[in-house]
This record gives sequence, structure tokens and C-alpha cells, in this order.
Amino acid sequence: MSAHFAIDPLDFVRNTRALYGKIAVAKLVRLQNSLFNNQNELEYTIAGALDRDDRPIIQVTVKGIINLQCQRCLGELEYALNLLACLLVVRNEDELLHLDKDLSVEGVLAVPDVNILTLIEDEIILSLPISPRHQENECSTNKPTDDNSTNTKNFFAKLTTLKKLH
Repeated sequence: MSAHFAIDPLDFVRNTRALYGKIAVAKLVRLQNSLFNNQNELEYTIAGALDRDDRPIIQVTVKGIINLQCQRCLGELEYALNLLACLLVVRNEDELLHLDKDLSVEGVLAVPDVNILTLIEDEIILSLPISPRHQENECSTNKPTDDNSTNTKNFFAKLTTLKKLH
């Protein structure tokens, strides 16, 4: 199913609708600056429901692999997305401003044309690490090369020579 359409969040929840499908990472325009490449696809599910307090929510699930750029070595970093976000549907901007004070709750304004693609992209961007990096031992900057070991030996040989001179 394509993600290029809009929903009315209150109607979506009222009818307990669900949408699912795949989306190419290349279509997530605002995400492109964070990526090493945009060749993968992501699976998404968007479902309308009521939370335990009978408030309308939209659940956004996104799964897949995206390729970020490691901020340590600038190489490719496979990042597994397994995102689940519950967005409280609010009727007006005052309710949304009130939610901003509670950092544990995310909200979406109940306007009749919420773009699914934008909603998915927003949640992905919010879930990304600030500075993506490989694990310490996996980063290409930590791998010794033959040139480095040769340079190290030459460095110590030069130090020995200098020590003998003084």
C-alpha cells in the first residue's frame, strides 16, 4: 500500500482503521541528509485505537534497515529500525501545547489531512541517534594497517637514534 495519502486522525481512530505497506527510503526526503545511501525499503503499520484511558491514539510502527553515516569513520553504518510510537490525537492546538509540557506523550493535531508519509518520516527522524557510530571495535578507524605499524617502528628507531646523540 502506498504512503502518499492523507488521513483524518479522528475518523481513522473512530473506525479503528489500519494501514500497512512498504516505503522506499529514497522517498523520505528530509531523512536524506542523515543517510549514507537510500537503497532500502521500510515496512510500516499505522493503526487507530484507544489507549487505556479511552483517548484516541495512532500507533506508528516502522521496521527495516537504513544506512546511516558513522560519525567516527564516515563509513556506512547499518541501523536497524524497530520503531513503535503512540501518538495521542488532540482536537486543537491548546491541547497540543498542554501535551508539550509532558515529555512522555507525543501528540498529533486532528486536522483532516495528516500526510502518512510525513508522519512516518517525522517518527523515524525523531528516533535516530544524534551521533551514529559503529561499536568501538567495528569502526574502520580502529583497524591497524601495515603502514601504521611500519611508521611506529620507524618512529621508535628515530627516537633511539636521537637518544644516542644526546
